[in-house]
Amino acid sequence: MIPLCVPEIRGNEWKYIRECLDTNWVSSAGAFVDRFENEFARYLNVKKAVVTMNGTSALELALRTLNIGVGDEVIVSSMTFISPVNTVKYVGAEPVFVDVCRDTWVMDADKVEELITPRTKAILPVHIYGHPVDMDKIMDIANRYNLYVIEDATESLAAEYKEKKVGSIGHIGCFSFNGNKLITTGAGGMLVTDDERFGERAKYLSTQTKTVLSNGGFYHEEIGYNFRMPNLLAAMGCAQLENIDEYSSIKRNNANLYNKFLSGIKGITLPVERESVKNIYWLYSILVEEDYPISRDDLILKLKENGIQSRPFFLPVHKMPPYKECKTGDMSVTDDIVKRGINLPSSVGLNENEIWQVCDVIKDI
Repeated sequence: MIPLCVPEIRGNEWKYIRECLDTNWVSSAGAFVDRFENEFARYLNVKKAVVTMNGTSALELALRTLNIGVGDEVIVSSMTFISPVNTVKYVGAEPVFVDVCRDTWVMDADKVEELITPRTKAILPVHIYGHPVDMDKIMDIANRYNLYVIEDATESLAAEYKEKKVGSIGHIGCFSFNGNKLITTGAGGMLVTDDERFGERAKYLSTQTKTVLSNGGFYHEEIGYNFRMPNLLAAMGCAQLENIDEYSSIKRNNANLYNKFLSGIKGITLPVERESVKNIYWLYSILVEEDYPISRDDLILKLKENGIQSRPFFLPVHKMPPYKECKTGDMSVTDDIVKRGINLPSSVGLNENEIWQVCDVIKDI
């Protein structure tokens, strides 16, 4: 089986984790926690990074840091993994769904402004599958309406928008280090910000709002959250981060191979890279159009028969039971492409022969 997307472990992971075990620093207190935060902030060129136990907790922490809650609305894409939408509900706010672009599959910035109401508090763009949202337009809208911008950059770590790393453009950016991401800690996440006030607030909330008194006792002035990452995972994160430039380069090279092998096939729409952005192609994805000989779901089955794992695009969240009553704009593009989109194998360890095998099945049909 050629898997969809699996981790790449080729650096100092064993060495750093062994150091944690040898020194007994395995929990949330340990040198690798601070090191991972500092090195990740340096990579993104932001002032503050705060580790969390997963990407979902990073998103929830971002919302709570910005005091978004009951009575507030957050504009978010419907074609996304459900995590960012769920976190809006966790804090008591309401998601408002916006359509996506037909070419990039990310939030359509031109459709955001029409959804803004007096209750709107934030915009939550998701940089899906590796391509950045049009952040100039998003930030312009946010500035004019005094809104916060929280970037879900989980699927686009190392992608760039006008030479700035995604996640570093909005007020807060959030990342996941799940096993299928560009770099992984097994689980874990990160909140980043260029606003030191937000960074300090996020760290305070994520560590149970704990103040250590002079006698060693703990004092808690408000409700906090146990969103901390253990030192063991941070150690793995430090090792993975050392290889991030190589991994991102491999992702882009593999995308070029896919583009080469799949170009010219009638009924297959390839991913794009808009001007002034750097698509990281976290998952290399295509659209199966009506003039392709078989349907998207039949193609998934055909690939499986040939030992190749693939996956359809995320289903639209606005059509799922918990969110059917939420406000939406015109969702016609979302509703169309979720029926056509398919993610192809995209591991860092994928080789050219495996890419050719995948493309050969698609071409033979």
